[in-house]
Order: sequence, then C-alpha cells, then structure tokens
Amino acid sequence: MAALTRLSKPSFTSLSSVSRISRCLYSGIAPEPSSHGASPYSPRLGPKPNLSVKDPKDRNIQWVFLGSPGVGKGTYASRLSNLLGVPHIATGDLVREELAASGPLSKELSEIVNQGKLVSDEIIISLLSKRLEAGGAKGELGFILDGFPRTIRQAEILEGVTEIDLVLNLKLREDVLVEKCLGRRMCSQCGGNFNVASINVKDSNGSPAISMAPLLPPPHCMSKLVTRADDTEEVVKHRIHVYNEKSRPVEEFYRSRGKLLEFDLPGGIPESWPKLLEVLNLDEYKEKQSAAA
Repeated sequence: MAALTRLSKPSFTSLSSVSRISRCLYSGIAPEPSSHGASPYSPRLGPKPNLSVKDPKDRNIQWVFLGSPGVGKGTYASRLSNLLGVPHIATGDLVREELAASGPLSKELSEIVNQGKLVSDEIIISLLSKRLEAGGAKGELGFILDGFPRTIRQAEILEGVTEIDLVLNLKLREDVLVEKCLGRRMCSQCGGNFNVASINVKDSNGSPAISMAPLLPPPHCMSKLVTRADDTEEVVKHRIHVYNEKSRPVEEFYRSRGKLLEFDLPGGIPESWPKLLEVLNLDEYKEKQSAAA
C-alpha cells in the first residue's frame, strides 16, 4: 500500500465533491445535482460538465474508467492516455502480466480468471501498488485507471489515498458486449489486441441499433491470432453477471459524489471516439495537439 499512500494530494475537505472536481478540471462552475439524484454530468440525464483540460504538465489528471467487460475501456482509455500524456493503467493487463510471469500468484490467478470470477481486492491492490511504485520511479504523473475500482471497498480505499477527478462510465447493451468479447483476438507475437466480430444489431426494446466493424490486424499478425482462455460464451456471460452484481454499486458510489459521467457508446471507434471527445470537451484540445504535431 506504500505506493498508493504516496499518491495522496492536498486535502480539500472544506469543499464539496463537485467543487473539488471544478477546482481540478473545470473552467466554470459545475451544475448542481438534479432533484432526481442523477449525476449532473450524464449526457443522457443532464447537462454535460464544462470540462477544460489543462496541459498535462500543469495538471496531473486522475481519472477512472468503469464499464462491463468488453465495453472498450482499454481502447478509449489508451487513446485518451496518448492524447493527454498520462499513463493508462489497466488492472486486467497487470493480472495478465502476472500470469505470464509464472510467479507465485500465477496458478491462483489462472483459476480465478478462467472461471470468470473477480480477482480479490488484496491481489489487485498489491499489483496496482507495484505498478504505481514502478511508475513513480520513472517520474510518471497522474493516471487513467481501467478496471479499478470494481468494488465499494476498492473505491473507498482509493478515495482514502488520492483525489479522483472524473469517473467515466462506458455503457453498451449486453448482447453487443457478448459478441464483442467473443470476437476478441490477440497476436501471440506482438501482443496487439484486435477484434474479428462484425456486429450489426437491430434496435430492440427502445435501444438503438448498433453497428461495429471488425478491428482486423495487419496481414503479418493474421496467422498469429489467439483467443483469450476466458473468452468463452459461458465465461463472458458470467463475467458480465458478476460485474452487474459487484460493480454497479461503484457507479452509485461515484454518482453520489457528483463525479460520474455516463457515456452510451453509439457504435464502434469511428462513431464513438469523436462523440466522447465532445462530451469531455477535448475535441478542441485534440485539434490543438494535431496542429502542434
């Protein structure tokens, strides 16, 4: 826990959670929570925040990504990490790295992952602490966390040691999630992540139709694609069930603190990425970065 402890920022205990977010990220005053108790930052439920992201050298962004398995947290967190110049830390990657290392935890983790269960708080916090300590030694500042916290206990631990600015909750219909997970592939040589699923789901029960083109690898990776051991239909559906049971309360944890921004993915990356930048008020920031490149 030492590395986690060193993340602590100055305390703003005299300010409300909304005011603390404003101090970190917003150029204007954040809207007051609605009378229905919904997050004021949800583009579906209220006005979006007036986000004004400063140069990463002037501001250490500390964001959390939530969302069901397969929703695309890693994809969008990685893109924002590159755009904003802060490290993307995915606890799923930390678990897979530990599995590949064949260390003392490898066998235990293999059984947990292959059964679609959640890794214990103790193991996740230990792996995350090691990652943060290594990043701190390299001079990393800020982070975008992906896959943590997944439980109320983890959220409380994180809240006790650092100030999370924004929690982005990516949402996608369950039938699409299952198709996406079953289409995931990884190159056994370069480690690149791809998806062979071509998704075209018609509108149903008020949900809009969704189309997602496959994310195919370059030709030299095509023959080296492998499927993750835990990406079977039974395990995928179980993982989504476990997420709904264990992690949905985390959404309410951050919603009650005025930090949750819910974003319904309208489709694949070409459709969703520009809309996400717009919701985060990063479209102009991206243009400036491109012009300077």
